[in-house]
Parts: sequence; structure tokens; C-alpha cells
Amino acid sequence: MSNSLLKMLGTLLCVLAACADIVPVKDFNLEKMAGKWYIVGFATNAQWFVNHKADMKVGTAVVVPTTGGDLDLSYANLNADGTCWRMTHLAKKTDTPGRFTFHSQIWNNDNDMRIVDVLYDEYALVHTIKTKDGESEVLNKLYSRTQEASVNLQQKFTQFALETGILPDNIVILPKNGECPEV
Repeated sequence: MSNSLLKMLGTLLCVLAACADIVPVKDFNLEKMAGKWYIVGFATNAQWFVNHKADMKVGTAVVVPTTGGDLDLSYANLNADGTCWRMTHLAKKTDTPGRFTFHSQIWNNDNDMRIVDVLYDEYALVHTIKTKDGESEVLNKLYSRTQEASVNLQQKFTQFALETGILPDNIVILPKNGECPEV
């Protein structure tokens, strides 16, 4: 009974958060967003994350602006067995600077991604609403230029995740990890 209630509450919070108007950072600068980032924080109420969060570690995101103003995103995570998990997306710009959309072929979902806070040489808070079959889930990521985030930055990320409906147990600062070789 309590498990069902928690699931229902989590779903309700997720839906409410997905409806909230999270706006991108003012004066977003596409070129300054470019380069290698470490994904050091992850927060979502999605069931796949709840099932796998204990095994997750820091991964990388390489952000390359296109000439048309889109973002070419390349993600990589080093697995425990030494293999690499990789994924790429072309995030299309919208009329709102700092907001991008893309369809994930791997997960078969539509993504509305917003850069909500950023210091380009230090960190970025990335808020994504993922929609599949009419169901929406919120995913917040903390990008950092290093594999470690300061305590203040971790607190900022945690507070933001809570404000977007993520349950406290589903907000994780990821442990350091080795890196996949460049492709």
C-alpha cells in the first residue's frame, strides 16, 4: 500500500514539475557552452534510474554548437568491465535561447532541454522534460568542467531538483569514474 502511494505521489510530483515553466538562463551563450563537461549530478523520479542509480558514476558530455545554432551532444560512460556506453543527440534550437528539443532514438522519447543556470567555466544545471506515450518525466543533470562539484554547487543542484519535484532519494551526486577514450 505505501509503495503504491509513494509511486502515485512521485508521478503526481513529476507531472506537476513537468507543467512548471522552468525558463532557461538569461543571456545564454551557445559558444561558451561548447566543450567537455562531466555529468556529476543526476536527479529523476524515473523508474529506470531508481533501479540503476547505485551503479552510476560520472560520465562525460561533449557539447559542440553547430553553425545553425543547434547543439551536437555526445555522451560517454565507462562501464565497470572497461567497455564504453555512448549516445549522441542533435538538440535543435528553439525560439528561446538556452532551450533545445530532440528525439532520442535509443529511448524513443521526445526531450525538451533547458540550460537553467550556468557559469561556463564551472557548471551548468540542465533540466529536461522527457515525454514518451503521453507520459512526462523530469531529468535534471549537473554538468561540471571537473569530475568533482563543490559542496555549494551540490547544494544548489539538490535544491533545484527538489523544486522540480524530484524525491530526495532520487538526487545523486555521482562518484568519480575513469573516462572513455576519445572517438
